[in-house]
Amino acid sequence: MDTQNPSAPPRAHVRVAGNKHPNRPPRTGGLQHDNTRHTTRFVVIGNHLAQHPELSLLAIGLGTHLQSLPKGAPADIKTLAARFPEGATRIAAALRELEAHGYLRRERVRTSSGRIVTRTISCNQPAAVRQRTEQPCRENTPSAPRERPARKALPAVPRPAYSGPGLLQAATDLLADLRRHDSRLLLSADDTAHLAPGVAAWLEREVTPAAVRRALTADLPPEGLRRPAALLAHRLASQLPPPAPFRARTTAPPPVRHPLRNCDGCDRAFRAPTPTTHCRDCRTDLQEAA
Repeated sequence: MDTQNPSAPPRAHVRVAGNKHPNRPPRTGGLQHDNTRHTTRFVVIGNHLAQHPELSLLAIGLGTHLQSLPKGAPADIKTLAARFPEGATRIAAALRELEAHGYLRRERVRTSSGRIVTRTISCNQPAAVRQRTEQPCRENTPSAPRERPARKALPAVPRPAYSGPGLLQAATDLLADLRRHDSRLLLSADDTAHLAPGVAAWLEREVTPAAVRRALTADLPPEGLRRPAALLAHRLASQLPPPAPFRARTTAPPPVRHPLRNCDGCDRAFRAPTPTTHCRDCRTDLQEAA
């Protein structure tokens, strides 16, 4: 019972993981790469296609070939069967594999001449396309149109008592001419339509167009005018002159109309005051005879 085994290890050996066992020779076989950097005529293929776990080798090779073709190159089954020895049946099956996994899309479109053709689209990253479809990027999502803040209404302007088309047209022409005196007073059509009744009220009160123009353009602020129409509306309302003084119309007396009578000399009818008994011709003859 006191005898000990001198050949037993003092503790259990730990198993060496991987290929790092000290007694295992290094692996010298397998695939090795002798790569040279491409500078022209090359295509980048992702490992998701080159090492796809579900695609056949023919589908992987055909997908690589389609991604290397330039835009507009023919990619129909007949053209591919003439290019490769696999035949139309196997190439069609490989195309269906690529289409099922998102590496290929085929669409029927109508050309400008009315002819319907098949368009083949090769996709190098189907996962990115699915992500854009399911969760659109912020850059690709059209942003909602920004609502413009409501424009502050212009101050009210006085109204003429009797507005006619001629009076409003004269007021509109006066407002449109203000920009010739100050380029900052360039008004829009809506602003002009709003201000025209106010100018018409001034013209109705017998204010000359030159006086209205001076009242609107005098002493403008030297800094820029943010809303020239608002300034003009304020001046039209605050500086409105009183109505013109009342002037009674002077009426001329009606003309005197003498009654008709017959001339005592020639029996011709004429009008004359009551004492007159002869017409003008007979009175002239009497004066010459005397």
